[in-house]
Amino acid sequence: MPDNQVEDRTAIHLDADDEVGGTVHAESEDTEPDSATAVSAASPDKTGDTNAEASVSEAPGSHATTSRTARRRLAARARTAVRLARKGLPHLAVLLILALTVSTAVLGWKYEHRRDIDAAGQAALDAATAYAVTLTSVDTGNLDANFTAVLDGSTGEFRDTYTKSSTQLRQLLIDHKAAGHGVVLQSAIKSASENEVVVLLFVDQTVSNTDMPDPRIDHSRIVMTMQRVDGRWKAAKVDIP
Repeated sequence: MPDNQVEDRTAIHLDADDEVGGTVHAESEDTEPDSATAVSAASPDKTGDTNAEASVSEAPGSHATTSRTARRRLAARARTAVRLARKGLPHLAVLLILALTVSTAVLGWKYEHRRDIDAAGQAALDAATAYAVTLTSVDTGNLDANFTAVLDGSTGEFRDTYTKSSTQLRQLLIDHKAAGHGVVLQSAIKSASENEVVVLLFVDQTVSNTDMPDPRIDHSRIVMTMQRVDGRWKAAKVDIP
């Protein structure tokens, strides 16, 4: 075999080996994974997992976040209520003081009013008791003084009525030589105000005249309306039921 042919075959064989080796080497590089890359892909990232867990725990819809939000809102409302209460305390204190002052004033006024009425009632009762004696006591020997006293202690309707009938009454007393003396047995206040008091009186009147020489006792029930006139209590109406 010639030398040139041997060389050609050797070259062809070397070329084939190189081609096959190159192909195998290339396939080896393409198919074998990088160890670092494989480990990285297979092993989980602890930092990433921690962040993910934190993100989940901090998620708006999680129970822990809802509880903390509710507590914050309640705390904020409590602080607001405390501030409002502190601001309102001075006003509340003022209102309480004003209410107490008004209540005290009203109670004081009612007490004074009641005391004034009681005093008026007692004064009118005393005046009515004395006037009933004047009205039921008569002496034909001293008629002018009797009539003057009756008119002085009267007012209004009763004064007008007594004045109109005084002339006829005077003559009747003189003609019969009448005499009388009254005694108040009991008296009480029926109703009272500061300027008008109604008094109920039980009066015994001892009466004598020419037609009845022996004295007779008449029992009378008198309802007398007393009115305050210029600081004096006078009889404005006298009823004998």
